[in-house]
Amino acid sequence: MSPNSSILEPGQVPATLNTTDSVPADRKRAHWREVLSQTFGAVDMAVPDEVYSGTIRTTPLGPLQAVTVDGDCLSARRSRRLVAQGREDDYVVVKLLDRGIARLEQDGREAYLGSGDVFVYDMARPVRLDFPQSFRTKSLVLPRDVLGLSESDVAHITATPLGPDTPLGGLLAPFLAGLVNGAGTYSPRTSELMARSFVDLLGVLADDLLGRTSEDTPGGNRALLLRIQAFIDRHIADTDLTPQAIARAHHISLRYLHKLFESEDATVGRWIQRRRLEECRRDLARRANVSTIAAVAHRWGFTSAAHFSRVFRATYGMSPREWRDTQGSAPYTPSPTRHLGA
Repeated sequence: MSPNSSILEPGQVPATLNTTDSVPADRKRAHWREVLSQTFGAVDMAVPDEVYSGTIRTTPLGPLQAVTVDGDCLSARRSRRLVAQGREDDYVVVKLLDRGIARLEQDGREAYLGSGDVFVYDMARPVRLDFPQSFRTKSLVLPRDVLGLSESDVAHITATPLGPDTPLGGLLAPFLAGLVNGAGTYSPRTSELMARSFVDLLGVLADDLLGRTSEDTPGGNRALLLRIQAFIDRHIADTDLTPQAIARAHHISLRYLHKLFESEDATVGRWIQRRRLEECRRDLARRANVSTIAAVAHRWGFTSAAHFSRVFRATYGMSPREWRDTQGSAPYTPSPTRHLGA
């Protein structure tokens, strides 16, 4: 496997990229089976006889693994024999079908999946997953011990897809895709926080499918917190984004909003500032000679360029100019500016 060549900051971890493109035709099938097994656990795999192509990109995200797979049609089966022989029974896979269709069997359930569906399967029990045409998936592979769910609870959520038109599916799918796409670009601390947020959301999913979710449960609090964090990301460029505005938009008290963020090791204001700094840092890396530092700061909600420079240095140990000067000048596509009324 060969790591990608993108520029990494101290503490960041490179992605591992594996493709069949350079593999001789008579070795493609065996090679593809091997890399799938290394990533998700040993499987019996059937693929067409003709030339096969596939690419797997894997990146750590805290205790999780973020995986993107592009491939042709295949059928993967993890039998009782392989479960008994393998050591992958400590992992649960949460997968977004980003392109294509699929069929999943586990725990006596059969699910037919379409683009945008999110689903879960457990490596501790037999599972079959069929892709009858070319596909792309984005997955997070979770150690069971970080979930906080019993084996019985996990068995109730496998092969139960969430569509993009469902409340939880509409929240989970873009969050999962964003985590997988961004894995490797976050600092170790941010990676840990992102992974924890995803695990919390998976707990909300389990509560919902098991009929345990209510506004008074910890799961309900997690769901509300994640909705608020998604709201902040959507409106991060708006200078009117304040704790008071967020509380009003979600029909909760300011005190309750601050209580929700106690588990995040940051106040609401600090969370907003952190997200704005992350967006500014990305912009400065992309726009090295295209935009002024003050313009980038204003684009992401900072009203004072001097204040932005102070908090940037305090957070990253260098000035915005120093950071920009260390980065390349890749083409940039501006993110849309959003407003609280959107």
